[in-house]
Amino acid sequence: MSDISWDRSIRSFIGQAGSADPTPGGGSVAAVVAALGAAMSSMVGRLSQGDKFAAIRPQIEETLERMNRLSVECETLMHADIASFDRYMEALRLPKATDEEKAQRRAALREAAVQAAEAPLQLMEKCREGLAFTLRIAEGANKNVLSDLAIAAILLEAAARSALLTAEINFGSFQDAQLEAAYAEQAGERMRVIADSARDTLDIARRRMRE
Repeated sequence: MSDISWDRSIRSFIGQAGSADPTPGGGSVAAVVAALGAAMSSMVGRLSQGDKFAAIRPQIEETLERMNRLSVECETLMHADIASFDRYMEALRLPKATDEEKAQRRAALREAAVQAAEAPLQLMEKCREGLAFTLRIAEGANKNVLSDLAIAAILLEAAARSALLTAEINFGSFQDAQLEAAYAEQAGERMRVIADSARDTLDIARRRMRE
């Protein structure tokens, strides 16, 4: 089991991510990046308060609440990603001397692969939700921190793309072409929505920065 903790220092996490240990891997890094994106959106929200921003106060309050929850969810999904990898490695170590053991091992690997794809797919959905709220405040947010809002969008999209790759590497182990196709279609559609929201947020931020 990994001893990765949300409370460790950035230096510690980077050191562990760069080590020969397989965890934290790409899925865990994606969760941290998504949390950083949420933090940037939160900062923009907190700097877009007061009478000047009264017209978007409800959107700001909703965005702050959602980003706080997103940060917590990212921590949960980071641990879920590590746990699912551990389960897959346990399945790989199952005996395969007899036909019965081989069948049991194949079934365990299939189940572990599906579970390993679930955490990054859930992270993609959280990124989609986060980007929707980020986009909602783009037109009215404090102009002085529009670059930070754009960075939030970039980070959330990057986290989603990273999560997609983490999911895709497991699809081939499903041993079920129909299930693999269904997961791939769902993930692809989710990524398209995410990319559109990120692009729209960046377009608005860049336009307003030039005004």
